[in-house]
Amino acid sequence: MTNAILALEDGRTFSGRAFGHTGTTSGEICFNTSMTGYQEIITDPSYRGQIVTMTYPLQGNYGVNPEDAESGAPHVRGFVIGELCEVPSSWRSHQSLAEYFEEHKIIGIEDIDTRALTKHLRSQGAMRAVLTTELTEEEAIQAAKDAPPMAGSDFVKEVSTKEPYVWEGESRLWTIPSVTTNQETNYIELPPVKYRIVAYDFGIKRNILRSLRQSGFEVELVNARTPAEEVLAKDPDGVFLSNGPGDPAALTDIHEEVKKIIGKKPVFGICLGHQILTHCYGGTTYKLKFGHRGGNHPVKDLRTGQVAITAQNHGFATDDQSLPDYVEVTHLNLNDNTVEGMRSTKDPVFSVQHHPEAAPGPNDDKGFFDEFVALIESAK
Repeated sequence: MTNAILALEDGRTFSGRAFGHTGTTSGEICFNTSMTGYQEIITDPSYRGQIVTMTYPLQGNYGVNPEDAESGAPHVRGFVIGELCEVPSSWRSHQSLAEYFEEHKIIGIEDIDTRALTKHLRSQGAMRAVLTTELTEEEAIQAAKDAPPMAGSDFVKEVSTKEPYVWEGESRLWTIPSVTTNQETNYIELPPVKYRIVAYDFGIKRNILRSLRQSGFEVELVNARTPAEEVLAKDPDGVFLSNGPGDPAALTDIHEEVKKIIGKKPVFGICLGHQILTHCYGGTTYKLKFGHRGGNHPVKDLRTGQVAITAQNHGFATDDQSLPDYVEVTHLNLNDNTVEGMRSTKDPVFSVQHHPEAAPGPNDDKGFFDEFVALIESAK
């Protein structure tokens, strides 16, 4: 195996073994506490520009298969793990994680003390890093210092669809057979289409599209910079604002277009879409010290008092003190009291910071897609 170095901008370094591709890559290093779901994480466009550390020690044990990908390609800049499983064991596996990384030219590093690295990032905060098989420690540290910061970044332009299209997806839903539904295969039929919506693609996950389709939506995706006039000319029943990577404050041109839609069509936003709505209402966002990434974050619904365990992936958050009086905070993160959801009391608009579609993670809050249906029906 090839030796590799992970170097942080503050001078901390870790040595390990490379797998997949070789060379040098840079990005903001962060950590994810999910115990499974490495393929969904790797292919989530929200991780564009980031080197991801998995806190669960063993990765790659069930291989990689196309059905679980959240987009058409991996988006992580690098992948940091404790131990790589070289012989995956799953009937659904098409290739090993190392083979997948080699195919897509992604650098992975194993035999890292991910506990020490995570504790360091929790203490010092997320920072720039370099993963390399060719630089010395001193060169790698300097390269990390020279890498562009996440704050002010616009990775949305790299991951958004270039041309509009209607998502066809699957004709049936892949699921686990259930005795209660008398399933004979791993698929169940999708419901008929009730409403047509337009989704701004800031880096949308496939499971969001699946979840929307399962709730009866036909979804047309458009580029992140599509003018509001073009979206409104399609006369959709609603508009969806997707997840995505980078700094929401840097997307000022997108804020201006979304503002023109508010009040004209029902709007639902997830993650980056939630943060964009924050700016549309005159609020502000700020960078979290080390972000929320994992499948076990408790979120309280302030309307009902119920607590859900949620999947999350974001490095920025909404400043609740910056929101106008007519925007109500509906959900809070119980770990640090950051904003997890909000709604307008004068417009048919609501959003959540976490991921109700999960992938990977729990499905406690999947009902938000049905809330979007109810919002559209009430707006009519």
